[in-house]
Amino acid sequence: MSWKEIRANKWVRLGFWSVLYIAWVVWLGNYWWLFGLVPLFDYHITKKVNWLFWKKEYKEGEKRNALLDWVDALIFAVVFVTFINIFFFQAFKIPSPSMESSLLTGDHLFVSKLTYGPKIPQTPLTVPFTHNVIFGKESYSTLIQNKYRRLKGFRHVERGDYVVFNFPHGDTVLTKAPADDYYAICRTAGKEYAVSAYGPIKVRPADKKDHYVKRCVAVAGDTLSIRDGQVYINGEAQTVWPGIQNTYSVRTNGTPINSKTLEKLGLVPSELWYDKSLPGYPMMPLTAAMRGQIEGCANVEEVKQNNDVWPPDYPDSYRLIFPFTESFRWTRDNFGPLWIPAKGATIPLDLSNLPLYQRLIRDYEHHSLTVTDGKIFIDGEETASYTFGQDYYFMMGDNRHNSLDSRYWGFVPEDHIVGKPSVIWLSTDSRKGFPANIRWRRFFKFV
Repeated sequence: MSWKEIRANKWVRLGFWSVLYIAWVVWLGNYWWLFGLVPLFDYHITKKVNWLFWKKEYKEGEKRNALLDWVDALIFAVVFVTFINIFFFQAFKIPSPSMESSLLTGDHLFVSKLTYGPKIPQTPLTVPFTHNVIFGKESYSTLIQNKYRRLKGFRHVERGDYVVFNFPHGDTVLTKAPADDYYAICRTAGKEYAVSAYGPIKVRPADKKDHYVKRCVAVAGDTLSIRDGQVYINGEAQTVWPGIQNTYSVRTNGTPINSKTLEKLGLVPSELWYDKSLPGYPMMPLTAAMRGQIEGCANVEEVKQNNDVWPPDYPDSYRLIFPFTESFRWTRDNFGPLWIPAKGATIPLDLSNLPLYQRLIRDYEHHSLTVTDGKIFIDGEETASYTFGQDYYFMMGDNRHNSLDSRYWGFVPEDHIVGKPSVIWLSTDSRKGFPANIRWRRFFKFV
């Protein structure tokens, strides 16, 4: 029997697709789906039901119907791409410079859901190929809401991983300012102003919050500290990855740095402020490698990292820095120590550490939380401890002085994790025109 005959054999085809289907059901962990073998058997063997009722079977010599062919192709694309998006990969675009110089604004990524395991859709009624908005309206319905469940992945989130996740503060969105942090605006300007100026508000389920991408710097069970911009995990200085950049005060002999030199480093001269009174650049974003090259310039006299100490510089304040309480005296560059909650771990809970964990207890683990006469009540019972129901992570952007990350909104729950960026398939620079805007060197770059 030839290979062509083997492929054409209906029993061989049934066996092949049945093995794949059973493997998927085992991975899914819901064995009711095994009933799907019945239509699979009928489709290949008995052919009692026309499962592809929209698809026309042409007789030999019959003219093809272009409209029906397009409908068939469209239905196949919707089903196939939706299946891939849910269980394997999803496209994602870097919308902001918070990860530069590692991931650039305009990078288009494929995000692997297999790495950490895909989540079963909690809000399954969604317009295909959309996340949460279409034509300015919600693209989903909350008529059906499933409990959080994640399938088996290759591994857990590790320190240093790039991670795509649902924005923790994205459960409440201002209609006229959907990209802004609703809670930050309420803390700084008041809820009444936030709603009147940018409302009304919309409430989104966990899996329909906007997608963010950051680097995971601390995992569940870690203790994180930041001292003068250096991250410490469990008391040890963390690796400074090549793409991490901070802002520096660069003092010169009174002359600006050559614009060609700046461009070769990936900087945009028009976006850098040269202060003649310094003289130099008060806020130049540099990686460690870029800093070394700037220090080598003949007219540069000093390069000093900008570190925010208490009280925090404008525009930061304790109302913007997690946990939004003045008594902690934390800034973006001097932060912690902070313990990252781990599933099953129990901690003493009192009024001093409650600001760190109250949102986790109330909004992510869905308990009622009140404080009466200095006493903490969870689900109506007075308590002095709490046991966490899931793991949490601390995320930071590589562009450390231009990133709204866990320093500004706290922990990322495990059930918010979407996947790991795996490859850049397209990269464009919005500041340039075609074809100069295409970053050819970043095509199909693994991350």
